[in-house]
Amino acid sequence: MMQKLLAELIGTAFLLIGVIGSGIMGETLADGNTAIALLANAIATGCILYGIITTLGPVSGAHFNPAVTLFFSIRGEHAWRDFTPYVVAQVVGAVLGVWAAHIMFDLPVLQASQTMHRTGGAQWFSEVIATFGLLFVIVGGVKHKPDTVPPLVGLYITGAYWFTSSTSFANPAVTFARGFSDTFAGIYPGHIMMFGLMQLVGVGVALLILPRLFTPET
Repeated sequence: MMQKLLAELIGTAFLLIGVIGSGIMGETLADGNTAIALLANAIATGCILYGIITTLGPVSGAHFNPAVTLFFSIRGEHAWRDFTPYVVAQVVGAVLGVWAAHIMFDLPVLQASQTMHRTGGAQWFSEVIATFGLLFVIVGGVKHKPDTVPPLVGLYITGAYWFTSSTSFANPAVTFARGFSDTFAGIYPGHIMMFGLMQLVGVGVALLILPRLFTPET
C-alpha cells in the first residue's frame, strides 16, 4: 500500500510540475501571446500525463485524481478503505508539485492565485463535461485497449485545454493545488469550490452513462 501511495503522490506532483512549470515557461516566452502560452501548457500537460500513467499505472493504477478514485470506488473497482489514503496522497503530491515548480523558476514558494477569470456558468459546465470526458476515455480505454489509456488521457487533456472554456481542470486535487500558484495556470482560491463541485457532478454523470455504454462481458 505504501508503494501505491508513493506512486500517487509522486505522479500527482509531476503532473502539477508539468502544469505549473509549463504555464510559467509558456507565458514567459510567449511575449504576451496567450494562445501560444496555452498551447505550450496543453502540450506539456499531455506529455507528462502520458509519462506518469505509463510508468506508474502498473504500481497504483495511476489515478492522480480524486474524481477518478471516487468513480472506481463507487463502481466497486477500488477498495473504499484505500479511497481516503489515495486522495490525501494526491492532494499532498499536487501541492508539493506546485511548490517544486515555483522553486525551479525562482518564484516565492508560498503564493495565492489572483487569477480571477475562472468562474461563471460556462466554465462550471465545462468542468462537468471535462470530468465526464476524462472518465469516458479512461473507462473506454480500459474496456477495449488498456495499453492505450496513457496516450488517450494525454491526448484528451491536451485537446480539452482548448475545447473547454475552463481549460479542463477535471481534477479536484489539481484544482486545489493551482489555487496556491499566482501564475498562468493558477485559479483564485474563492473559485475552487465550484470547480470541485462541478467535477463531482461530472463523476455522477459518468456513473449514470458509462456503465450503460461500456457494458461488462457476459
